[in-house]
Amino acid sequence: MYQYNKYDQSIIDERVDQFRNQTHRFLAGDLTEDEFRPLRLMNGIYIQRQAPMLRVAIPYGLLSAKKLRMLAHIARKYDESYGHFSTRQNIQYNWPKLEIIPDILADLATVQMHAIQTSGNCIRNVSSDQFAGIAKDEIEDPRPYCEIIRQWSTFHPEFTYLPRKFKITVSGATNDRVAVTIHDIGLYLVNNAEGIVGFKVLVGGGLGRTPFIGTEIRPYFEKQHLLSYLEAILRVYNRFGRRDNMHKARIKILVNSLGKEKFTQLVEAEWEDIKSGALLLSQKEIDRMKGFFIEPDYDEKAHFDSSFEERQQNDKAFLNWVRRNLKEHKVPGYRAVVISLKAPNSPPGDASDKQMDIIANLSEKYSYEEIVVTHDQNLVLPHVKQEDLYDLWQALSASELATANIGLLTDMICCPGLEFCNLANASTISIAEQINNKFDELDYLHDIGEAKIKMSGCMNACGHHHVGHIGILGVDKKGVEYYQLTLGGSSENDAVLGDRLGPAVAKEDVANTISKLLDVYIDKRRENERFLDTYRRIGIEPFKDRVYKSNFSEIQKEQCIESN
Repeated sequence: MYQYNKYDQSIIDERVDQFRNQTHRFLAGDLTEDEFRPLRLMNGIYIQRQAPMLRVAIPYGLLSAKKLRMLAHIARKYDESYGHFSTRQNIQYNWPKLEIIPDILADLATVQMHAIQTSGNCIRNVSSDQFAGIAKDEIEDPRPYCEIIRQWSTFHPEFTYLPRKFKITVSGATNDRVAVTIHDIGLYLVNNAEGIVGFKVLVGGGLGRTPFIGTEIRPYFEKQHLLSYLEAILRVYNRFGRRDNMHKARIKILVNSLGKEKFTQLVEAEWEDIKSGALLLSQKEIDRMKGFFIEPDYDEKAHFDSSFEERQQNDKAFLNWVRRNLKEHKVPGYRAVVISLKAPNSPPGDASDKQMDIIANLSEKYSYEEIVVTHDQNLVLPHVKQEDLYDLWQALSASELATANIGLLTDMICCPGLEFCNLANASTISIAEQINNKFDELDYLHDIGEAKIKMSGCMNACGHHHVGHIGILGVDKKGVEYYQLTLGGSSENDAVLGDRLGPAVAKEDVANTISKLLDVYIDKRRENERFLDTYRRIGIEPFKDRVYKSNFSEIQKEQCIESN
């Protein structure tokens, strides 16, 4: 994990003092709302429906036990005793008072954390694979390059006021687990024909009002050119991106309007002028950054344990958890443990202060003090010996952190929705509760298998509904909440936008509609076929018929009863 030097710490401390002064001046009436707005956005503060919202950066999702305890402390002291983990691997606090936010930032600075560039029209938190450094399919650990990008992009004077917000992610594995294709810039570590690792780059992915899958503009460039190529892309965007209409300001609109060939020509021309200059990345600097991400001192005898298999045979609940919540580790005898933040009685992605403290303690005991925030709003303990898994499972179960639903229907991605967000058209947390109540049998969920629901409360698509196997979008119809469903989306290697099912359904009908979709899947699926595979094979019509024809029949039946 990267450790601040004295210059890093000084910069963060000075920023806290600066913002404390700015906040004091605003509250005293010396700064107008228009003058204060860009200052608070630079420090991760939004004005939401109920209160200010503070978004704290967790670069590439990596936390230490000490940092997670600080996040728990902030939830307890300054908020309503919980935090919400987001799809960008950040954490959000929904209830802090504006006047005490400088105190929160000061506390964060003591553990090398901040909220800088988590909002505003700048380069946001750099995200990556939650299994970085341990995945069997990994070509190379992407985190050193994420950190290099973070340092280059933070306070970059040329990119402080971009046309719109900008998101970058890096994957080092053959399987995409961080939605590379729906980022403004998505990077894959890849091998060229000679087996030398470099980067493939996609540009112009994004969801929202006009969703696009990213366009590959270069299949390979050498590691030394990482920063110069990113700089070239950002310069083209900064120069040609629209600033007259915020809904058309993202780089995806520019790439689509210019076309792949023209956009690539502009980037390549810009890159040609800067690729041999000061941004050239030396192997010495890459190696220095890799030195912050060394492997733990693994137990070489961990794979000799036999108790893990015995426990599975004797405890079905443990076996279910093992099958859903454990992921392979490159070191024999170890597993990565996904901690579900999707318990039935909890809003998706939320963790209480007590739960955060418990997870911090467990990370020290079982996982070399490391915790990772996932792209789909869960947490990971990345290095757990298999002989410790049963004890860990029992500890997590006691705190409602062991729901065996990872990748299943109730492992939903969910934005805060109308309950908190000023931009939302409809609630999401209540829909998540409705779905949890409808599908409360784990045996049924395990039989259904992988079926990913992603839900947004408005067209901004913070819940990534466009790429859900089942996507749910909240819409407002003359003050009444309705929900538009899409099917067949994916944000993985086979990335594709979902297809609209048909007219939006009433709020009270969402879970029942999903049940009808699952009935079609159960009727039509082949052996070992996922929901997404069945949908791709049979198409949308059987699902549409089941939802809308059955609804029409029910309406007719009700009318006949009333007329008689």
